[in-house]
Amino acid sequence: MSLTVRHATLQDMPGVLEIVNHEILHTTSIWDYDERTLEEQERIFNQTKEKDFPFIVGEDNGKIVAFGMYGPFRFKQGYKFTVEHSLYVHKDFIGNGIGAIILKGLIALAKAQKLHSMIGVIDAENEGSIHFHEKLGFEKNGHLDETGYKFGRWLDSVFMQLILE
Repeated sequence: MSLTVRHATLQDMPGVLEIVNHEILHTTSIWDYDERTLEEQERIFNQTKEKDFPFIVGEDNGKIVAFGMYGPFRFKQGYKFTVEHSLYVHKDFIGNGIGAIILKGLIALAKAQKLHSMIGVIDAENEGSIHFHEKLGFEKNGHLDETGYKFGRWLDSVFMQLILE
């Protein structure tokens, strides 16, 4: 594998969309029900960039195999130093260390922006993601029961936090 991590471009959104739509249709990693359109994904990308937040991709031989981004945790001014991140790896590339590379990249970018805290909100049943975050220094700092509903059942949220300073 020849992984390149870089800032995403609009041209990367079809590859990102492939990852996103797989997660929407087959997992509880994204709590949307309907596949996202390319136009919706492009709007998310543009809004992220307009707010001066990063959107990065991992590319292997021209294929987008992972992406990560972060944005506001909450919209009140007092939260401006805390961000919530999203990170997804293509189903065929999970377990190759790509997720850690992407998340470490996001952490470095957040530190460069002088942010204080990064939050990951994870389906409580996704023990792999929880352990992954713990390995990178995140701590479990909250568990909310039945905050989401997907695939005919209620889902709990786990809040993972990393203090960046």
